[in-house]
Amino acid sequence: MKTIKILSFALGVLLATSVFHGCTEDFEEINTNQRALTELDAAMLGNLFGRVQYVSYFINYHQTPQTLFADYYTQYTMNIQNAFPSDRYVMVGGWQNGCWRQFYGGVAGNLGVLLDETDPAEYPDRAAMNAIAQIWRIITYERMSCYWGPIPFSEVNNGETSVPYDKQEDLYKNYFFPLLDEALAILNANKGGNAFGENDQVFGGEIDKWITFGNTLRLRLAMRVSDVEPALAQQQAEKAVADGVMESNEDDALFQCTANSRHNMPRMLPWAEFRMSATMESILQGYQDPRMGLMYQPAVADGVYRGARNGYSIESLGTIGKLFPDSLSDYGPRYVPVSQQDILPYEIMWSPEAWFLRAEGVLKGWNMNTTAEEAYNKGIEMSFGYWTAWGMDMGLLADYQQSTNVPVSTWDAPEPISTVPVKFGTDPEVQLEQIHIQKWLGLWPDGWESYADQRRAELPKRYPIMVSENPNVPADKIPRRLPFVNSEYEQNAAAVEAAIGLLGGPDNAATRLWWDPK
Repeated sequence: MKTIKILSFALGVLLATSVFHGCTEDFEEINTNQRALTELDAAMLGNLFGRVQYVSYFINYHQTPQTLFADYYTQYTMNIQNAFPSDRYVMVGGWQNGCWRQFYGGVAGNLGVLLDETDPAEYPDRAAMNAIAQIWRIITYERMSCYWGPIPFSEVNNGETSVPYDKQEDLYKNYFFPLLDEALAILNANKGGNAFGENDQVFGGEIDKWITFGNTLRLRLAMRVSDVEPALAQQQAEKAVADGVMESNEDDALFQCTANSRHNMPRMLPWAEFRMSATMESILQGYQDPRMGLMYQPAVADGVYRGARNGYSIESLGTIGKLFPDSLSDYGPRYVPVSQQDILPYEIMWSPEAWFLRAEGVLKGWNMNTTAEEAYNKGIEMSFGYWTAWGMDMGLLADYQQSTNVPVSTWDAPEPISTVPVKFGTDPEVQLEQIHIQKWLGLWPDGWESYADQRRAELPKRYPIMVSENPNVPADKIPRRLPFVNSEYEQNAAAVEAAIGLLGGPDNAATRLWWDPK
């Protein structure tokens, strides 16, 4: 009987240290069990998979990797906490280090165990488990690559003291797409079956839903590489749609939180770290969007929905910033009270995104089995449908889809962020901007994915931040990536130096990723 470990610390990347600031000092360490285990049975594998699902999307409890980086960069929110400089494009190394460590020190090792212990060559009856774990591996590693570019992938858990990084181009071409082919072939051969059962907190183990999820992930990745590999992107996107992507809210991939896997957003709101951005206010107020009161709360001071510009200086946050907590809109009522953290879903990927991807694909000349206008309106419909659980009135849908309302100026931004209405236009450039505005709204609150998509498309438009304290990224630009973490320079130095050579530029926030060539 072979012996395995839940976590492998042979990698230099696993030994990262982190320094947190402010309220992050209270975060506990997770997934640090290094006990040797004997061969895992199916029940143990199910428990491990459930833990992997949770931790991979709640790295550092969601706060430092997403709310303090991606959510600011995509301008879902702006910072009101004077101890947090990331909204001014400061690359806070300790936060990034913590994200890296929890992924490679927890998720990566546990995924390795899952894949080893479900290897179809050794455990034919666990092939479907292996395929689902492989799909989860792809989406979680792809998220990490969207932050850093080259990352360790193909040789993770290799037992060596140094682990090389894979070129981002190779990740998509040599691993992500081929591994999706293999995983989906296995799942298609097991249609109607179940793997992981109730331990799977996304689909309850339903293989058919995982097939749809895998196809939709293929569509997402196809669009991601569409500016650098248009032929490959078209082939992969058309295959995804032909095989069946998400089309209704019943297909949505939502991690269901419980008392043992809590949603951290209700816990974070009392910390008063962020509020609605001016970009969001301009769009939601201008469109008179009925989702606004579900996504955000009225300002405590006067009951008005209000946002502010990103990147206020430390001096401003110390003066007018004192008014922000009560005068600006916080996240919406579904996150209140804190007890909601036990029952809320966490959005992994859902049908509005799939429809907006198809709408953009049509504009690119791809066969998406729909028209751009139909896909655009279906995306809005599915976004509205998602919010019915929190009070959305679907009777408002038709008027919204035909609305000629446009974004407005705000107290903090004298010009509207855009001039395009909701109603689908006739000019392809207008159509593309409309698709991306609605996709940005439809992806909320997934700032991680929205930030990646916004870099690729340069849409929707964003207000320049007030002050940039990053010498490489001006206030009217956006960070293109996160620099490699300090612990990697200390413990995996040769591999990091080689990875910098794969970037095509210096290791800073201005260097564009492979799929972001504009």
